[in-house]
Formats: sequence, structure tokens, C-alpha cells
Amino acid sequence: MACCNTRNGLIAGAVLGALLAVLGGILIPVGDSIITSTVSKEAVLENGTTAYENWISTAVPVYRQFWIFEVKNPVQVVENGSIPQVTEKGPYTYRIRYLPKENVTEHSNNTIAFLLPAGAIFEPLLSVGLEEDSVTILNLAVAGAYSMFPERLHPILNFLIKQNNASLFQTRSVKEILWGYRDPIVNQEVGLFFPYNGTYDGYYNVFTGKDDISKVALIDRWQGEQNLSFWNDSYCDMINGTDASSFPPSLDKDKSLFFFSSDICRSVSAEFTGTVNLKGIKMYHYMLPELLLAAPSVNPDNKCYCKNMDVTRNCTLGGVLDISSCRGGMPIYISLPHFFHGSEELRDLVSGLSPSEEHHSTYLDVEPITGFTMSFAKRLQINMMYGPSKTITYVEKPSVKTFYTLLPVVWLNETAILDDETADMFKAEVTSRIRMLEAVRITLMSIGSVLFVACAVAAFVVHRKQENGKVV
Repeated sequence: MACCNTRNGLIAGAVLGALLAVLGGILIPVGDSIITSTVSKEAVLENGTTAYENWISTAVPVYRQFWIFEVKNPVQVVENGSIPQVTEKGPYTYRIRYLPKENVTEHSNNTIAFLLPAGAIFEPLLSVGLEEDSVTILNLAVAGAYSMFPERLHPILNFLIKQNNASLFQTRSVKEILWGYRDPIVNQEVGLFFPYNGTYDGYYNVFTGKDDISKVALIDRWQGEQNLSFWNDSYCDMINGTDASSFPPSLDKDKSLFFFSSDICRSVSAEFTGTVNLKGIKMYHYMLPELLLAAPSVNPDNKCYCKNMDVTRNCTLGGVLDISSCRGGMPIYISLPHFFHGSEELRDLVSGLSPSEEHHSTYLDVEPITGFTMSFAKRLQINMMYGPSKTITYVEKPSVKTFYTLLPVVWLNETAILDDETADMFKAEVTSRIRMLEAVRITLMSIGSVLFVACAVAAFVVHRKQENGKVV
């Protein structure tokens, strides 16, 4: 009788162990489902969710750093056609994206519209100098007018240049170069980012994700254009309001991410390159592929950015995109800093450039469970074109230059990173709960498996002894 009770107890223990192990196994899909459901609910752009609160206005500072390329040999370039020698001066740092979105309007079709206000505040403690620092750079008005004026009007432009004692290069303050000054040649405000303060980007109309979380932040309309299939560059959740992106929960690292960049008015892909640890949180690290700015002969998607056959060497020049049509005809070309991933020819025509992946690449660090962008750096370079002219002399004798040059003017790094307070909050609200669930799951499966094996083996031994007539 005692033997039977022992064996029955062991069988019951084995069954209990099996149930615990099965329960631990069930927690895998059930737990994942609960986590996904909770995260998806909080990722919706709807008043009261975590995503909405951080989307409207960010407490995490977003900075835009500028490095201006100072030309060290302007006279030699103009008089002798020498290759420009440049050195970068910076960073000059501004806080941006600190203003909350305006005119936020929710629509019945699960979209939300808004305007993104622009503002920049100089941060002297994060800068190499003051906004009043002087830098010798390309004359924006002269270089711009060179391309915008038809060649038959170049004599008039040459007259205006001489009348104002101007040249191909000029010395201006950092503040003037970035935010604008009144130029006597064109008699209007000129600046790389003029106008900026007090302006708006949008209207944006994006999907809230309420009916389909995979569409959260996908642009429905931008400035009236409809059905734009890319991610809104304004939706940056935990570090909201930047040109990086936010993505749907539960990312697949084997797939590229797509987001919209207003700098080049197109969708941009970022490829998964590995995982990184940010303040104790696992991140998927994405970078822009080299193919993005490849020559049209390599990447046909860039064909529409090849407009000037002379400048682009019949569309074989890689690493730059002509965005003059987006900038009122100004001969502006964008690239990665120091022509990173660009054709060698670009650097052959400008001395002083040293591209590196560490300092000049663009990346996103995205938390894979929530799809929140926790860290990013968007790096771009603004270049302007100048070239030969039969009538524009710049000084008393004409330039002997016979080829077109894309001269770097400034490169910028727009960046933000998760702060310690937000990181701790995220770990407490998301990461710690996931780890607790994982611990419970492993504990149940471990105890259940051990209990099942131990009791099953013991029951088998008791059963064998009973068959052999040995009483335990």
C-alpha cells in the first residue's frame, strides 16, 4: 500500500512538472501577444498614448551642428584656377525641434494633420565659437546667380559683381551664412537656411495606426500630395520631432527601413547593420546604404537628380544629388559630409577633405520591440556649383578655370540621443516587465522539467522494485 502511495505521489509530481513546463511554454506566445498588444496600443498616435505625448512635443533636446568649410586660397582659385583648399570650422550648435506641433487635427479616417514649426536657438557652450565668427566661403549670391541667370545675361551679372566690388568668394559671419543677410547683388535676403525661424514644414497628414498599427506615421499627404508611401520624418516618438523616423512595433532586422526626408523630397532606406547597447537597452542599428547616392548609371532611382550633364559628367558622378529644382534654381547639390561614398573625382577637385564612416555616416538606433528611435544622427553636406564663364571675370582678369566644381559649403549633423531619465523610464515600463516575464517563463519550464524528469525516473524505479517483489 505504501508502495502504491509513493508511486502515485511520484506520478502526480511528474504530471505537475509537465503542467508547469507546458505553462511556461504557453507563456511564450501568450506573453509575446500581450507585449505586442500593449506596445501597439501605446504606439498609436492618439491623445493619451505614450507615442502621442512624445510626438506632440519632445523633452529630449535635438541639436543641429554645423561645420562650415572655410576656403584658404580664394585669390588663387579666382586668379589662377587653383583647386580650392578648405578646412572645416565648427561645430556651431543650435537646438531645434523644441516647438510643439501646431494645428493638430484628428480626422475620422484615422489620420492626423499638423504643421511642424521651425526654430533654432544657438548653444554657445556646445559650439567652437560664436555666431559672429567670420568665415571665408563661396559667395552664395554670385554662385547662385551664375546658374540662375541665362548665359546671355551674364554680362549684366558681371556688371553687378564689379559694381559691388564682389568676387566668387566672400567673408561673412556664421550667423549670416546660415540664417541670411541682404546681398547687394541680388538685392534680397540670401542664406543657406533662409528663411527658417518662424516658418513651417507641412502640412503633414499621417496615419495614426489606430486601425492598422503597421501604418502608424505613414504619410497620407504632404503639402497636399497624396499617397506618399514612406514614413513621416517628423515622427520620432521618444526623441520626437526630428528627421529620423519611428517605425511599427516588432521590427524585422532582415528588412530595410524606409522614411521620408524633406531634404531631398523622397523616401530613403536604411539597412540593418547589427545590434548596439544604448544605456542598457538593446537597439537595432541602421545605416544609409552606399547605393542611396550612387550615380544614376548605378542607381536608376537617382536619374531625376541628374540635370546638368557637364557637372555630373554625363550622370556618372556618384555621391551627390542635384536639388536645385527644390531650391528655386540655386545650384545646390547635397551629399554626405566630405563626399563620403562619393566619386573620387569630387575630392580630387577640392583639397582638405577626409571622409570617414564614424564621423560622416547617417544612422538610426531603433528599439526593436516598440519601434521607437532612441538615437540618431542625420548628416548631410550642402555643396554649390561654380564653373567657367566667358563673360564673368570676378576680378580684373578672367578665371582660367575650364571645369565645373562642386564646392562644399557646410555640413550638418542633426542628432539626438535618449537621455538617462527616459532610458530608466523605458526600462522600468517595458524592458523590466519583459525580463520578468522571461524569468517566470524560464523558471516554470526549468522547475517543471526537473520535477517531471525526477518524479518520472523515481516512479519508474519504484515500479521496477515492485515488479521484483521489493518493497520500498
